[in-house]
Amino acid sequence: MTGVLNGRVAVVTGAGRGIGQATALLLAEHGARVVASDLDAGALEETLALLDGRGTAVAADLTDPDTPPEIVDRAVREYGQLDIVVNNAGYTWDGIFHKMGDDQLAAMLDIHLVAPFRLLRAAAPVLREAAKRDAAQGREIFRKVVNVVSISGTMGNVGQANYSAAKSGLVGLTKTLAKEWGPLKINVNAVAFGFVQTRLTAETAEAGTFDRGDRQIPLGIPAQVREQAAARIPVGRGATPADAAGGIFLLCTPWSNFIHGQVITVAGGQAEGMSY
Repeated sequence: MTGVLNGRVAVVTGAGRGIGQATALLLAEHGARVVASDLDAGALEETLALLDGRGTAVAADLTDPDTPPEIVDRAVREYGQLDIVVNNAGYTWDGIFHKMGDDQLAAMLDIHLVAPFRLLRAAAPVLREAAKRDAAQGREIFRKVVNVVSISGTMGNVGQANYSAAKSGLVGLTKTLAKEWGPLKINVNAVAFGFVQTRLTAETAEAGTFDRGDRQIPLGIPAQVREQAAARIPVGRGATPADAAGGIFLLCTPWSNFIHGQVITVAGGQAEGMSY
């Protein structure tokens, strides 16, 4: 099989379901070998089966400081290189600001900002050394980092002060790394999603919970809010995970080599009133 990503090795976090799974499969479809990571070992088994020999899996807690180096080590051990890092893993723990606990803030910062920071820090030696070898040999090869953010992080959203703050912080990390890593031909960008049809945006009664230790965090949003969100999207519906994966894929291809340090909104035209 020939593909635009042949010979590339990608890490995708939160790859057990939803956007992460769709991204892992799309990258593999176009030739990449994928290291898929997720907390949910059962969900990750499904992704690995769908990858059908085109990847490997790391089932571990991304907020554990030991996990990011483990993921990078797996990529290098299995495939000898690392070319693409997609920071997608995450969940929501919503609440009105004046009632929000420190644990809610810390949880969102841990998964949406600290974990991506650690993964990219672990990947830095591999990405940087490969770039230096290329430069010494007179080759220009672009590698890719794609951080998944949200229009909640670029425009704010009621009930998501913690999530919005964490995603906004990831925007800052994206832009700073773009300046530091640009000379090494490592593109660092972010995609800001709006309403995507995943378990995080399913109707409350159907969404279930995210189990974090001994705590069960309810997911989903009320039916009325779902309807209102869809009504504000100019293309007329929320994104599917496959739609969302397309935005990530674009930033992993050679056609994005001069897209750098950007936050690309992939939301069907959805806007929530205040620009970033």
